[in-house]
Amino acid sequence: MTVATDVPLLPRLLVGVGDRPTSRLECHLDLHGTLPDLGRSAPEQVISMFEQAGIRGRGGASFPVAAKMRAVASGRWSKVVVANGSEGEPASKKDRALLREVPHLVLDGVAIAARAVGAREAVIAISEHDDRGVRAVADALSQRRKARLRGDPRFDMFSVPERFISGQSSALVNAISAGPGKPTFGPRPFERGVRNRPTLMQNVETLAHLALIARHGPGWFRQLGTLRDPGSTLVTLSGAVASPGVYEIEHGRPLADLLATAGFTDEPRAVLIGGYFGSWLPAAAIPGLSLAPERLADYGASLGCGVIVALGSAACPVAETARVADYFAAQSAGQCGPCVNGLAAIADTVQQLRTGTASRTAQRDLERWTTEIPRRGACQYPDGAVRFIASALRVFADEFHQHARRGRCDRCAQIPTLPAPPARPAGIS
Repeated sequence: MTVATDVPLLPRLLVGVGDRPTSRLECHLDLHGTLPDLGRSAPEQVISMFEQAGIRGRGGASFPVAAKMRAVASGRWSKVVVANGSEGEPASKKDRALLREVPHLVLDGVAIAARAVGAREAVIAISEHDDRGVRAVADALSQRRKARLRGDPRFDMFSVPERFISGQSSALVNAISAGPGKPTFGPRPFERGVRNRPTLMQNVETLAHLALIARHGPGWFRQLGTLRDPGSTLVTLSGAVASPGVYEIEHGRPLADLLATAGFTDEPRAVLIGGYFGSWLPAAAIPGLSLAPERLADYGASLGCGVIVALGSAACPVAETARVADYFAAQSAGQCGPCVNGLAAIADTVQQLRTGTASRTAQRDLERWTTEIPRRGACQYPDGAVRFIASALRVFADEFHQHARRGRCDRCAQIPTLPAPPARPAGIS
């Protein structure tokens, strides 16, 4: 496949956004051109193209896309493609930006993925609270039907409850299949997913990348990024920065360079990498850190869902941790002890440390729980939660010690940096 030399290296996914009505089909086709006719290509040829590109999932797990496609394609029964745009991560805005601004790029990617795995049905999963995203995708589907685009599967839309666990693969499969939206043990979606059929589930950003790879080729995709993680990726940048928002960057970009581009509103004391299932890193790590998996791994971090939050010096890290710990307890699916009892105990203890009412063993208890809970839950939700808590205890050790002795500080009253609901609901439906 010939590489289009007039295609800019960046932006890729977000080209034209803000300047043109990119949600309109005619504008989309003017920017990107029509999809190549893959009707005569064998599914394995399509999958091999994505394997050569080296694209990994952008939903957080970073699993090779081609491997997942082959697993679904080998299934015996009719297949389903699910575009996961539920975006339960509170600090992430990238998926809703794609669904609102470039829905046709996502839908093109779904069509290509359906061709690769032999699926005739596709489900677009969107948060029930993203009214703009729902309207944009519904309108895009209507435009495509009127234009009679060839190669599209049968599209359905699914409204996802806005909970952290709703986007977890088995929880979303259960919900689409008219069951409870909770994570479960058992066969993986590629084995038995929506209505017990082999299911390819991909984040909407991943699918949008597929639409561009199909047009411009694996070599073009690899012009950016690293050997392990080629291409560009979307990150949601917030906190103590002058220009928060969704940025398209190449994998491996220096963190300091990205933050400088956004500008600071306050001196950073730490940065959260990877969102609520991610890790806090001290400000001292920023100058030498690049957003490449191997470099982040040196600090026990990963880019995950692409959330980056700069915590300013005016914020109280203990108060921020307490609110998120309470949020974790609130979002429990109620299926196992580590999640129900463990996260609740952690939340209560962090709150007690914040107010100076904790026992002398509280910090040691927290440290012990964060090592005992991982890999013991019904799903990976408690693992991600304690990763966040453990990194906060490590990076903000001095602040936790001061709060344990003296209680609330002046900074506790500051406007929160991290979004999280203030109260725990009684349960989950």
